[in-house]
Amino acid sequence: MSIKSSSGPVVDVAPLGNEKTGLEVASVGRSEDYAVGIATHGEFPTGEELKTLRRVPDEIPFSIYTIAFIELCERFSYYGTTAVFTNFIQWPLPPGSTTGADFGNGQAGALGLGQRTSTALTTFNAFWAYCMPLFGAWVADSYLGRFKTIALALGIDLIGHIVLITSALPPVIKNPDGAMGAFIIGIITMGPALHMIIRTLPGGERVIVDPHLTASRVYHYFYMFINIGALIGQISMVYCEYYVGFWLSYTLPTIMLCFCPLVLLWGRKRYKRVPPEGSILGKAFKTLGLATKGRWSINPIQTFKNMRSDDFWENVKPSKLGPANRPKWMDFNDGWVDEIAGGFSACAVFLWYPLYWLCYNQINNNLISQAATMRLGGVPNDVLTNLNPFSLIILIPIMDVVVYPGLRKIGINLTPLKRIALGYFVAGSSMIWACVVQYYIYQRSECGNHASGYIDAEETIRCKNVDISVWAQTGSYVLLALSEVLASITSLEYAHKKAPKSARSMVQAVCLFMNAIASAIGFGLVPLASDPLLVWNFAVPAILAFVGGTMFWLQFRKLDQEEIRKTLVQAEAAKEIQPVAEEVKDKDESLA
Repeated sequence: MSIKSSSGPVVDVAPLGNEKTGLEVASVGRSEDYAVGIATHGEFPTGEELKTLRRVPDEIPFSIYTIAFIELCERFSYYGTTAVFTNFIQWPLPPGSTTGADFGNGQAGALGLGQRTSTALTTFNAFWAYCMPLFGAWVADSYLGRFKTIALALGIDLIGHIVLITSALPPVIKNPDGAMGAFIIGIITMGPALHMIIRTLPGGERVIVDPHLTASRVYHYFYMFINIGALIGQISMVYCEYYVGFWLSYTLPTIMLCFCPLVLLWGRKRYKRVPPEGSILGKAFKTLGLATKGRWSINPIQTFKNMRSDDFWENVKPSKLGPANRPKWMDFNDGWVDEIAGGFSACAVFLWYPLYWLCYNQINNNLISQAATMRLGGVPNDVLTNLNPFSLIILIPIMDVVVYPGLRKIGINLTPLKRIALGYFVAGSSMIWACVVQYYIYQRSECGNHASGYIDAEETIRCKNVDISVWAQTGSYVLLALSEVLASITSLEYAHKKAPKSARSMVQAVCLFMNAIASAIGFGLVPLASDPLLVWNFAVPAILAFVGGTMFWLQFRKLDQEEIRKTLVQAEAAKEIQPVAEEVKDKDESLA
């Protein structure tokens, strides 16, 4: 880290692969992604300056925005397609329609399999989609590298989209069994898809340029691009479904996805492409197994204490074991064990996330089904899901530019772990909102607590929509969006920050895999996804989210102070590097 002011030298810190020029001289703490470079004007911050000066993020290079554009196109294709899944599965073809559209007169549909089946299939789709990152990380680390793996996944994704289009073509959609087969094949195929400086602002204020805040900003704006793609995709595809048919809702996202390979082709020589170095997963779990040896007890409390012992990882370092006791597969050094310990520590933070994602996943199915029973006022029932990405697009810059800096300015540091815990409670509140809405739907429906069902036994006369505006759902979507800013974005940021470089792909894949676990838990809740149990369908995820947030904070509340202490230690270590950096600069100038 360094201080930037109106006089004196500066040691600038820039991400490796950044468009800034830098001379790599040293690495401190968790700084594998940063190079220390020589520039002008500055010095390292002192411990006192770390405590008193305001922190700001650095500039984001253009190459990051091109990656964000790829994700925008991919999320347009994914969310634009999945936005219409619930109606495609749950509701039957409207009378006289061959495309699933009702041309603005009623409810779009295709297969007519009901809410439980639609919930089960959309839950499976989420489960499958979030299992793939683990497999992709293994392929990337072991065989292809990240760039080639992404390119291959995009190709497979395109094939899946083409199969989905086939399932919605008029000749196919008339046969529900054939359309269902093509649909399932389609969603399965789609699945694969630390240093600081101080800078003087124009107004004269000296601030710390913090790479952790830079990473936070990158993830916030990356997430915003994702949701711009999701918003455009969902709104446009919902109306395509409503007025034209499902085939168009699947075709346009496929076209949008075709932009991704073009941008990858443009950036193939501009991105930092790391060759595969082999997956660490096998050795990591062997090391973990060795560390747990002799620590198990029939008393679970004692086992927990043994696993959290200070010497848990120390005892399995090669230097501790000695050549005679060292397993043959242990061909690494003590530093590698420290990295693995950091990776497992980062993964531990994510273990409560399935209880958070249970709330979020209601967006994909049950909230859409709930909207179909309300007064729509001429809008499709699945258009309300767009309130989530729309809210995110508004909330992300507000939180990044106004709320977080404002809190830091008055001395309140909303640390990542605090944001995550708060996100659980906000997500639970969103489900309480949906629970209350569902209660009043049952109260006002002519069918009582069978509001989404039929009046007659032949299932030909459907219950009238309840006289409650569909916009009453707004609170659920806005609260879920706020919870994403607090918990979801922060989880990606935390995974990047805490994971060792050798395990970063795997740790982020584990972070995403928590959504797959949530979907697996969601299968157990599918029986609640029908009348008369829909109040409990929203209440149970709410209760679990509150429990998850409470347990998360109880488990990790001491970690905040520990991370602050580590930051101060790294600051002192970085301060010692400055003379080395200046010496390198002098040698460089003499060579020039």
